[in-house]
Amino acid sequence: MDQTPFLGHGVGLRRDHYQRICSEPTRCDWFEVISENYMRVGGRARAVLDKVRSDYPIILHGVSLSIGSSDPLNESYLKDLADLAAETEPAWVSDHLCWTGTGGHNAHDLLPIPHTEEALGHVVDRIRRVKDKVKRPFAIENVSSYMAYNGSQMPEWEFLTRIAEGADCGLLFDVNNIYVSGQNHGFDPREYMRALPGERIYQIHLAGHSDIGTLLLDTHDHAIIDPVWQLYEETIERFGPVSTLIEWDDHIPPFDRLEQECLRAGEIHRRALAARGGGASLPSERRGGPLRPPSEAVPV
Repeated sequence: MDQTPFLGHGVGLRRDHYQRICSEPTRCDWFEVISENYMRVGGRARAVLDKVRSDYPIILHGVSLSIGSSDPLNESYLKDLADLAAETEPAWVSDHLCWTGTGGHNAHDLLPIPHTEEALGHVVDRIRRVKDKVKRPFAIENVSSYMAYNGSQMPEWEFLTRIAEGADCGLLFDVNNIYVSGQNHGFDPREYMRALPGERIYQIHLAGHSDIGTLLLDTHDHAIIDPVWQLYEETIERFGPVSTLIEWDDHIPPFDRLEQECLRAGEIHRRALAARGGGASLPSERRGGPLRPPSEAVPV
């Protein structure tokens, strides 16, 4: 299994915040980059990415791998992803345990996979092939869901664990997603969390969601709610230090507001490690101060 570093607490790199991130120091430890936004891209976007990666660790996070689809893996997409990974050297690469289309048609959504032995073998084989292509540590993320398959043969946490072990990959554990899915499907998200292999969790996602009455929707357009923060604290108490990322992708606030959520995650992380009786300092503490300020400015 790949060894991955503890990066601390970060946020997603979004176009709305380019100016702020490149012109002033931040109190975030690292940035998550949406892979598809920077494949075969030059100009301002690539200049900003190169600037950010010179100052902070990054990871690449994709939304179009469609690892669970019955369609063949998209070799052109994989080449572009591998090229981007080689150029930017992320700490790891990640995508979602889902399918996003079939027959060459994109559903533009992260659709759940039936939890069957057949699907498990299919996904394990495809992840191994992705790892061979990108040549970086790879993690798969649990998605939120609004439907279930009658033919599923095991709970999602067992399916996810067996995929990680069979493919020898990491997990990107989305705490908000298991809260959302738990409310939608009637399972205890703590049971899900406690069943996971902690040694395979490379990263955690935290985000806000929307409550439409009959369902919770993983919309990434609100602040994180207290029950999700509590679940995050319990996750760190159980597993120890895990690199954590705040997602906020719609109704995006000013960067300073997003940074506050990142700092709150750090405070909760410290408290959980103290309750656990051990842990590690955050990256900024190990360096003796805030993460170094941006290097020479670039036009944004």
